[in-house]
Amino acid sequence: MKQFLLVLTALLVAAGLALAMTFRARTLDVPPEFSFAIPAASPPASFTLSVMHTGRMHSRAALAYRGGSFGDERVFGMAAVVLQHPNGTLLVDAGFGRNVDAHVLTTPFLMRALSKYDKEPSAAEQLHAAGLSPRDLMGVILTHAHWDHVSGVEDLAGTPVWVTQDERDFIRGCSEPVALACSFGELPYHVYGFPDRPFLGFGASNDVFGDGSVVLVPMPGHTPGSVAVFVTLASGKRYAFIGDTAWQKEGVDLPAERPWLPRTLLREDAASVRRWLVHLNQLQQSIPGLVIVPAHDRRILETLPTFNSQARTHS
Repeated sequence: MKQFLLVLTALLVAAGLALAMTFRARTLDVPPEFSFAIPAASPPASFTLSVMHTGRMHSRAALAYRGGSFGDERVFGMAAVVLQHPNGTLLVDAGFGRNVDAHVLTTPFLMRALSKYDKEPSAAEQLHAAGLSPRDLMGVILTHAHWDHVSGVEDLAGTPVWVTQDERDFIRGCSEPVALACSFGELPYHVYGFPDRPFLGFGASNDVFGDGSVVLVPMPGHTPGSVAVFVTLASGKRYAFIGDTAWQKEGVDLPAERPWLPRTLLREDAASVRRWLVHLNQLQQSIPGLVIVPAHDRRILETLPTFNSQARTHS
């Protein structure tokens, strides 16, 4: 028995050391030569971008990217981005909904244990304060269908939910990462493709309004149908909303992937995520002024205009 306990202890120590190694700093290699032609865009002067802050989660930098510190507490923003175009208003993701306390129970216990959350007014509540209803929206573009991006969809009855076919199939599978989205049943899904030309190194795109103001590109990895949303304002300012390909900006800046533990809990395609992190790093270096916005980096989200009841919205 004593020998067995010694062997078991040695195995547990070895496993602990191996796990600890997955949190050590390790950056991804970025090829030295790259360039991207900046696509033309002619967004209308009235096209605007703003953010609805719907909640916060409190976690640690160590869980967001390799090399982050456990002593570095990070605020993970939960938000819906509002794109107000003369031809329609879109949300990018839906943030926390009114029933987030119930929704969070659909997530793995370990994930709940590693972070705490605070609620802010939901997207539906903020729309109501602006005198709008969910039916005033053209749609909600999901960067992907994890619970913290779809929670607010439950409150937006009748609003089309934009997803790729791969993400729609992922939701239908009802696996744990999309349990909440699956529980909502048959939402008014709008399944779209990528019929337009290559865009900034992505093989295809979807130019939503035909003027380059909102361009969707496939970026699978975090989930099978994850997308990025590129936004260009009339001023020429460019944004890339990258969902959860990185949780915090360091994931793109270094670039560095998430440690093994969160990658495994999320069941993501790690090789694809690494490839996109390198690509986003290259874009950031190649395009001056491009603002890359991870869905949960509150530091970046708070630099964007905030949606309020005085905001002008086009139906």
